[in-house]
Amino acid sequence: MGDAGDSAKQEKKVVFVTVGTTLFDALVRAVDTNGVKQELLRKGYTHLVIQMGRGSYNPTKCDGEDGSLAVDYFTFSPSIADHLRSASLVISHAGKLLFIFDIWCILTINLVIVVLHCGLFRSGSIFETLQLGKPLIVVVNEDLMDNHQSELAEELAERKHLYCAHPQTLHQTISDMNVESLLPYLSGDATPVAKLINTFLGFPDD
Repeated sequence: MGDAGDSAKQEKKVVFVTVGTTLFDALVRAVDTNGVKQELLRKGYTHLVIQMGRGSYNPTKCDGEDGSLAVDYFTFSPSIADHLRSASLVISHAGKLLFIFDIWCILTINLVIVVLHCGLFRSGSIFETLQLGKPLIVVVNEDLMDNHQSELAEELAERKHLYCAHPQTLHQTISDMNVESLLPYLSGDATPVAKLINTFLGFPDD
């Protein structure tokens, strides 16, 4: 009887995984492995919700009634804002950063500055998550042609705003992570973005 009461009172902690509009089956497969799911359960998470995008790999659904991690998934949603707000941990692809950054680099430097000040960079799920103060793991899609997304994710990870992983290192990243050690991201801080643009354009990193 006591065990049933404890179980009923267990706090719901959701892990939300998003790949946006991309195809990132490697990430979906990684979070669907028994090792990752067991590690999330060990960390105290109770539910795993996966937004799988255009991928062809369907995760294994589970209602979690046997004490295992409850798992559900969907392809697309008009907005993932509610999922981000309700999540205790977000695991996201980095493709949105890559797309916006590549557009910026085609523009003139002055226009890049205007775009930065307009805050368009913050339209992606990664910066939405950071602004909500949610713990975040960014997983780099190695199938994409260049590594700008990796460079920016690693810069933000170095500043302890998030964790950066690859599909094959996700289990270890979750095992090692301490979400209490992450630092808040200040929405007005464009330093990581500016540093990456300088590197791309060949300017010195002051």
